[in-house]
Amino acid sequence: MWNLNREDDYYRIYDSKKDIAGYFDPDYGELFPKEKEQELIEQMHKNKDKIPGGFLMVPMVKFGIFEPNKEMSIIQLQKQFDSVQERLTLWKTFLSNSSVRLHFIRVAHTDQDMLSITFPIKFSQPIPLEKNALLSEIKPILDSLQKQRLL
Repeated sequence: MWNLNREDDYYRIYDSKKDIAGYFDPDYGELFPKEKEQELIEQMHKNKDKIPGGFLMVPMVKFGIFEPNKEMSIIQLQKQFDSVQERLTLWKTFLSNSSVRLHFIRVAHTDQDMLSITFPIKFSQPIPLEKNALLSEIKPILDSLQKQRLL
């Protein structure tokens, strides 16, 4: 159902339709010296070093109103706001019922009309930097998000 593809120092997460569902940014720890960070990360991947977790970033809500030259009526605007409110309620429920205590909400880097949410994931034990191992750890979270209509 889910697939991970490494791009530089993070992974793109694809759904069964091959659409991007989010991103996983591994926690590489403190890397020194900073000027060799990319080399060190590459070496960690090559060695399949173990990591304690990382950050999951997924789309949170698309407003559907901040597109250039978009016109709409007040009724359409209200429907969009209602849809956004519904989605925020789903996210609030997910966050309150999960172990996620810390999260960050930002304007999505790929779409100025969308917010993304990023939250840390701590693995039960360190996992090798290998896509199948990482996927097996984040799959339950992705499945839960999809089941709750958040992905």
